[in-house]
Amino acid sequence: MFGKKKEHREESPERIVERPRKGIPALIDATVTSTYKDIMAIVEAKLELLKIELTEKVALASALLILAVLFLIGTAYMVTSLALLTGELLGHAWLGYLVVSLLFLGGFLFFTKIRPDALKDFIHKIILTANDYRK
Repeated sequence: MFGKKKEHREESPERIVERPRKGIPALIDATVTSTYKDIMAIVEAKLELLKIELTEKVALASALLILAVLFLIGTAYMVTSLALLTGELLGHAWLGYLVVSLLFLGGFLFFTKIRPDALKDFIHKIILTANDYRK
């Protein structure tokens, strides 16, 4: 007894093996893990949906910008042609440009002084119609 030393072995960290949980702790662990994975999947799906919606809005804005540029270019050529035609009918090209310019200035004065809300209301109705919103 006295001559023999009691061996004391310490367990090394490599030898410690986690035992699988059983019962309620296992159920709680599985539930938490499953819930976490589900939440992460939902967040990832929402992010993908947000990306898709954002790219759709960017594409729509780009298409509208291109259409607006095409419309402005076409309108500029139409106005120039109208001015040249009017000038031809009046005998002088400058008179055609003067008449067309006066029409545009008259429209500007109408929408700024006489009926300032008319243009805003018209554009508002167009936007609501484009989005299928009816009162």
